[in-house]
Order: sequence, then structure tokens, then C-alpha cells
Amino acid sequence: MPSVPADVPAIRAALLGWYDVHARTLVWRAPPGSKGRPDPYRVWLSEVMLQQTTTPHATPYFLSFTERWPTVSDLAAAEDADVMAAWAGLGYYARARNLLACARAVANAHEGAFPDTEAGLLALPGVGAYTAAAVASIAFGEAANVVDGNVERVMARLFAVETPVPPARPELRALAGSLVRDERPGDWAQALMDLGATVCRPKSPLCGDCPLTPWCAGYAGGQPERYPLKLKKAERPHRTGIAWVLRDRQGQGQGRVALVRRPDKGLLGGMLGLPTSDWSATPDASPPVDADWREAGFVEHVFTHFSLTLEVRVADGAGDFVWTPVEEALGALPTVFRKALERGLA
Repeated sequence: MPSVPADVPAIRAALLGWYDVHARTLVWRAPPGSKGRPDPYRVWLSEVMLQQTTTPHATPYFLSFTERWPTVSDLAAAEDADVMAAWAGLGYYARARNLLACARAVANAHEGAFPDTEAGLLALPGVGAYTAAAVASIAFGEAANVVDGNVERVMARLFAVETPVPPARPELRALAGSLVRDERPGDWAQALMDLGATVCRPKSPLCGDCPLTPWCAGYAGGQPERYPLKLKKAERPHRTGIAWVLRDRQGQGQGRVALVRRPDKGLLGGMLGLPTSDWSATPDASPPVDADWREAGFVEHVFTHFSLTLEVRVADGAGDFVWTPVEEALGALPTVFRKALERGLA
């Protein structure tokens, strides 16, 4: 592992000074140097939302959640279906189920107060190492080592780490930990994340604007964008399936569409969705009910571990489904099903 520079105090002073001036204004964040601690609920909720999406995309969801469920106890008391519907569009629906499990553990086992240590937070259901460290440092001032993709990139460049990721992750985590101190731990964690998001970008890093350039081995070597090195990704598998858009033309507007509740376990578990075939190389083409089914085209969607082509078929009919107004379904369905419904409506 590359050696840690002796001038850690200078590195920390430079980055914290930069953060005091350039910190992003985020709806869940307290400004640098604020007195008092941020609400742990808001910190935790924002970190869970940001795990698989961007800040601009997560912001309206965060505002909606905190208006509808302003405390962790409010969220714990919510109906599963309401939270799942509110989560639609953020992806990774297992996180929504974990969100509820964690909220209920805090409300029931901890009387509505989040544990104030990294170890205590890590014991909550659905809380991993990154989230526990982030909440501990930002909300409770613990000198925890907060490492996300932005921090990994900053460390890889700062120390010119030649090991590719993902094998380099323990090394990058150790290097990040070597810079953590008791002084302003929450600001330090957020400063590193902001630096990676706005200056030490994946492509075209803005080295002229970076407070760490004097100590950056990647910059000194003339190729900071070379880091972090990455192993070649395996090709993403492709699957196919059929989505069935069944309408009954009842009610106002565009009528109602037949939805089903997906099993709790598995992809999009517990969510409402269109009836579909299995998703495989040779999906079963049996429709959910007998009707005059018509082809309506195809939609494409990419999940983390595979890509999907759905053929959309439409019909009018009846059956034992969760009949939902089309306008409501368009606002609540996960993205892949919303795409298929929009195709069917067109």
C-alpha cells in the first residue's frame, strides 16, 4: 500500500478550508461548521436514497418523504404499499423494504432515536458499513471512515494506487481511514464526497480547482484520470419477457389497468407491476387471462445485473387483479413497468 504522507494536517486543512467555501447546498445537509447536529433521520434517509442514484434525482423524493413522513416513527407507521409507491423511480426496491425494516427497528427497539455510534447503527436491519459510518460521522460527530465511490476515486488518485478496483477497495478504504481525525468528522466526510462529485470527477478532473493537487501523486504523474484502474467488466446478460397491459375502460380518464403484487422476495419484490411472463431467454407466452391480445411494440430496460427486452401486448378484459386508474399507475409503477404501460397506451 502507498505510504501515507507526513503532512496529513496540511491535507486536512486544505480540504476543510475548500469545503467551507465550496460545499454543495443540499436539502438534507447542515452548512459547514454548523452548531448542533443534523437530524439523524434526514441524514440516514438521504444516504439510503443516494446509494444508487444522483443528487438531483434523489432530492424531490427526499422532500416528498420528509413532508409525508417527517420523523422516523412516522415512516415506521406507514403502510408498506404507500412507501413502495413513493419509492417508485428510485430503483433497487429491496432498499425500500430495508428502509421500512430499519425505521421500524428504530421506532420499536430504540424508542424512535437512532443509535449514536457506528457499531449501533450497523446493527440495524438494512444498514451497511457505508451508511453506518456516514450517519455516525455526519449526525453524531464520530470519527468514522466514510468511503463511497467518490472517496475511492479521490484516494486512488491522491496515492496513485496501481491495484485495480474492486480488488483495491480494502486498500483504498485503509488509505481513507489514515486521514480521518476527531476534528470535524462530518464535514471531513462530506468534503471528500463533494470533492469527488464536483472536482475529482470520473472524467476530466478539474485539477486546477483541487485543494489537494500539491499532494496528489496521480497529478504529479501527469495522468490523474488514469485512476482508479478498473478490471474489465463482464458482459451484462440479456433477458426477454412479455408485459400484459389489460384495461377495463371503467372509471374516468383512460380507465383502469390490471396490476399484480409481486412476491416479496426477488427483483422488485412487494411492488405493484404489470402481469408479465418470466424473464429469460425463452419466456412463457401464456397470457394472464383469455382476451383479444394485440402486439404493441417493445421496451428496453437495464438492471444492474442484466438487460431486458419486454414485448408489450394489450387487450381489454376482466379478471382478478389490482385494478388501478391508469393515471395513478403511471405515477406509482417502477420504471420498467411504467415504460411498458406507456408503450401499451400509445
